[in-house]
Amino acid sequence: MELSGRTTLLTGATGGLGRAIAAALAAKGAKVILSGRRAEALEALAAELQGDGHRVLPADLAELGAAEQLAADAGEVDILVANAGLPGMGLLADFSPEQMTRALRVNLEAPMLMAGALYPGMIERGSGHLVFVSSLSGKVASPRSSIYNATKFGLRGFAFGLRTDLGPQGIGVSVVSPGFVREAGMFAETGAKPPPGMATTTPDTAAAATVKAIERNKLEAVVAPLQLRAMSHFALATPSISDRAQSGSAGQKAAKAVDDGHPPGKR
Repeated sequence: MELSGRTTLLTGATGGLGRAIAAALAAKGAKVILSGRRAEALEALAAELQGDGHRVLPADLAELGAAEQLAADAGEVDILVANAGLPGMGLLADFSPEQMTRALRVNLEAPMLMAGALYPGMIERGSGHLVFVSSLSGKVASPRSSIYNATKFGLRGFAFGLRTDLGPQGIGVSVVSPGFVREAGMFAETGAKPPPGMATTTPDTAAAATVKAIERNKLEAVVAPLQLRAMSHFALATPSISDRAQSGSAGQKAAKAVDDGHPPGKR
């Protein structure tokens, strides 16, 4: 799909990854609708973007009904990039029912609801694309991440299934699955370090992969160094071996560091 002139709704726009995606979309000529919880930050970002026609729609996707309202307020959208996400880190027993609901709603339910609201209009107009920003955590489980893994495994499966429904109707569906991203996400927010020997990627690299996924209608873009991509594919094929590796001391230590950096109220 050609991005120039296309109206694109981007959620989670003011995070490190969101900002990079917004800039990459705008550089291709897209008109970006920026969404996130902080109106002032959205306005500032919109003013920085290349091109014109950008606008902001603040929304807290953890609130009941917010996803449907955002889709309605956005109007005609050619491309959805569902990037908003909560860390969902911690042991299952540490989550209150309300915290679990927030993680499920933001990471999984909201993208599903927005896709359901927006794709009928895309079909009527004869084109469109839905991008779901997942994670390698949607392919490989890790300690203290059962809630996060559930949302990202679910999002990946939803996107794959939806693509089989919408592809024959001319609507593209892609999953972007970053690995460890420096300068953004949970490691940037908490100051924790990835497990020893694990290479990282950058927000700009993930943003470029997002643009390419739209332009080329790619099913999945795995954004990680070759070593990590290979490990994730191996883990999918041999989950029992991956389980033993993830349960080791290095994986447990890295997961605890990230978890400790997210106080309960931030889950």
